[in-house]
Order: sequence, then C-alpha cells, then structure tokens
Amino acid sequence: MAEIKFEIKETIGILSEGSKGWQREINLMSWNDRKPKVDIRDWGTGA
Repeated sequence: MAEIKFEIKETIGILSEGSKGWQREINLMSWNDRKPKVDIRDWGTGA
C-alpha cells in the first residue's frame, strides 16, 4: 500500500474540543505534496 504523506501548512483555528482531549480543527493541509486544501477534522492529543 502506498504511503500517504500530509503536512499542515497553516492552522486556521480550533472549532471545538471534546471532553477526551480531541479537537476539531480547520487547517490548510497538503496531501502527498499537492496544492494545500482546507481540511476540517478531529485530531487527538497524542496522549
């Protein structure tokens, strides 16, 4: 399976935060070295 690469180019803001530490963020992201797009998703704290 091909590797998927991503890079957060700019964090625009945090839309919400869940009780377990997850945050819904809006970011400008580049997927597989392509032109950046607006991306909205939940991100974990890594803990």
